[in-house]
Amino acid sequence: MGVAMHAKSDSETSIDASSPPRSPRRPLYYVQSPSHSHHHDVEKMSYASSPFASPSHPQYHCSPIHHSRESSTSLKHPAAWKRLQQQRRHSDDVDDEEDEDEEVGPGGRGSAMRFYLVCFVLSFMVLFTVFSLILWAASAPYQPQILVKGMVFQSFNVQAGMDVTGVPTDMLNLNSTVRVFYRNPGTFFGVHVTSTPIEIHYYQLKVATGYINKFYQSRKSQRVVVTVVLGNQVPLYGGIPLLSGAKDHLESVSVPLNLTFVMRSRAYILGRLVKPEFYRSITCEVTLEGNGLGKRLNLENSCIYKE
Repeated sequence: MGVAMHAKSDSETSIDASSPPRSPRRPLYYVQSPSHSHHHDVEKMSYASSPFASPSHPQYHCSPIHHSRESSTSLKHPAAWKRLQQQRRHSDDVDDEEDEDEEVGPGGRGSAMRFYLVCFVLSFMVLFTVFSLILWAASAPYQPQILVKGMVFQSFNVQAGMDVTGVPTDMLNLNSTVRVFYRNPGTFFGVHVTSTPIEIHYYQLKVATGYINKFYQSRKSQRVVVTVVLGNQVPLYGGIPLLSGAKDHLESVSVPLNLTFVMRSRAYILGRLVKPEFYRSITCEVTLEGNGLGKRLNLENSCIYKE
């Protein structure tokens, strides 16, 4: 029995030694593409035999495949690959929107800034106009007070002479003084005052002229303006028959005259932006008396004032 077992052991040993050792069969790997767009990702399989394998048993080996983690995941799981594609499309859309926002953004901000700037300018102009109108309306009640206080004829005479062209005629010389009271009742502005020449007329004939120098009147103040009105060598051409017929006894003549002028008062508020103006037209009736030279004539009730 021991011999038999030995024999069996030897035979098995000889059989095992005579037959070449077989390596374990390696599994066959292949790659399946999820779509036609990835045909180039399918790897080719290579045929190779193991150095320890029998020629009658070919072995297949998969060539090394270099894929990214993302690609391998998508290839193994088609549903995951589809989700990845959707995520890529969504991210591309977001990037496009951001690019559009970047392109449109500065222009939009510029338009908004221009809109706000125009609104600010218009609002400022409206507010300034309203404020100016308020100031102008507030200054309207403060019309300057002007009053012709009186007038004095110092002298006058009529004598024969010739005009500039050599025509003989009576010539008049007249010297007088006019006193004008002026008051500025404005509480928050001063005024600049100018006047047209003060003229004395016998109907349409001008016989004397005087000038008021421009002046500045501060707020809530007053003054009396004294102006000399003169007539020097005024040709009469027979225009005043009362004087022509009384050259030798002028102390008995009485000649009605008119005194006229216009005063303008201008205020400057907020620099020169608001400039209210006040006009006063004045006409006074006065009588030249030959025997009243040097006497003051009261004209407070003899003048008409028009705005």
